Amino acid sequence: MKHFQVNPDIAKAQTIAADFYLDPLYFEQAKEKIFAKSWQLVGDTDQVMEAGWVTPVNLLEHYLNEPLLLSRDKQGALHCLSNVCTHRGNLLVEKPCKLNDLRCKYHGRRFNLDGKFLSMPEFKEVQNFPGPEDNLTSLPFFQWGKWLFTSLNKTFEPQRFFQEMSARVGWMPFQEFKFRPEFSRDYIINANWALYCENYLEGFHIPFVHAGLNAVIDYGNYTTELYPYASLQLGLAKDDEFIFDLPRHAPDYGKKIAGYYFWIFPNMMFNFYPWGLSINLIQPLEVSKTKVSFLSYVWNENKLRQGAGANLHQVEMEDEDVVQNVQKGIRSRFYKHGRYSVTRETGTHHFHQLLASFINQA
Repeated sequence: MKHFQVNPDIAKAQTIAADFYLDPLYFEQAKEKIFAKSWQLVGDTDQVMEAGWVTPVNLLEHYLNEPLLLSRDKQGALHCLSNVCTHRGNLLVEKPCKLNDLRCKYHGRRFNLDGKFLSMPEFKEVQNFPGPEDNLTSLPFFQWGKWLFTSLNKTFEPQRFFQEMSARVGWMPFQEFKFRPEFSRDYIINANWALYCENYLEGFHIPFVHAGLNAVIDYGNYTTELYPYASLQLGLAKDDEFIFDLPRHAPDYGKKIAGYYFWIFPNMMFNFYPWGLSINLIQPLEVSKTKVSFLSYVWNENKLRQGAGANLHQVEMEDEDVVQNVQKGIRSRFYKHGRYSVTRETGTHHFHQLLASFINQA
């Protein structure tokens, strides 16, 4: 098995070996070594707005494929639980609904909305029952704004992933952001999930690939900030027309911000525009197939279809064309590694270092 190496000195480094995007071994290893250890979006508070509401979630369907459920108990507390009955493994909740408790329709085992075992018919003779293993597994849970996250293997505290984003844009009134399904959609891309992420993580390609975006973004002042498990690309506008109206207490007050592009390792992108937020979830399907979900939350209706976030579909089509061609190109027997632009590809270099670090773990 290959030991991936990415020199921490970007001026000397080579990109991560092409095998990472091509070999099914690393695609499978990434499930437990990368995705199960990181934090993943599972929904928002609007999905469990009232006490008694439960919503099933299939976490990274077709990859991790873990059945979970969100619940709000009678005291109003939120929970993220396994959606699998502890008796015989039946799924408990199949669609969003309001309940007094969770009842398995297979043999009638019941649980409170916080996952604690409640009752089970025909089990009076069973010894040492119930035990802790008869409760539903309660997963680590993190709420930021109105968005809900969990981790299957709580290796890291969530603050290590989200604290910089929270500090930078926490002034926004997130509870006013409304999910708009008509502006949201899924894309299927014939490329490895990591290729899509690394394309996102550098603005180097903007003048060459995104003519429309380049017309409103000040490429010369486009910057990337690196954090331990996240990064920010800060897009400044060429004029004052389509920018954030920043309050005085905002960290970037006085700057002409057209867009905040936050990436959270390994596969989440939070793109803040004056009209609201586009969350991009990058979901592996196969070694060379990925599902990208655009989830749109509108804050200011009057600023839709303007500025850096005016035509997300067009930008996506342009990115897909490039990324899918890269997937074809890296199969070449003549390609093994590339090099990095020291000034423009720090985000991709950072991503590759994290990939190598996680996948090399025993």
